[in-house]
Amino acid sequence: MPDLPPPAPEVRPRLLIPALGCLYRPLSALAETLLRVVAGGALVTHGWGKIQDPFGAAGMVAELGFHPANLWSLLLSLTEFVGGLCIALGLLTRPAALAASFLLCVTTYFHGVVQAEGWAGAEKSVIWLAVRLFFVIRGSNRHSVDALIGRQV
Repeated sequence: MPDLPPPAPEVRPRLLIPALGCLYRPLSALAETLLRVVAGGALVTHGWGKIQDPFGAAGMVAELGFHPANLWSLLLSLTEFVGGLCIALGLLTRPAALAASFLLCVTTYFHGVVQAEGWAGAEKSVIWLAVRLFFVIRGSNRHSVDALIGRQV
């Protein structure tokens, strides 16, 4: 399959201080990489305890209506830990971010509706969901394993 043509150049508003453009341009990719590494790392920290006992969340996922609970508990553990590592490294970034996005839709519903916490309870999940969706759409950048192997999904 042939490579896709490069995207059209992005039209951005002019800078109030044009001289800052020489600072912003090179830092843009680094800022995106930092966001990806932090987003993946945060997911890994949530998954660390779960990956040590991958079926330990079976009761919780069963209460949410996910059956078979052991399967969903295992998928939750893998999504958080392995998916978080993949996002942080920029390896299979889009599929990992998509799986994490599904998980965050569930946590948004759980905190906002099931626990009746409203926006205050769901806010962090919504913010992290937006970050993960950014990487579903954008993929990884040149500072990633995907770039090293020259392929993205």
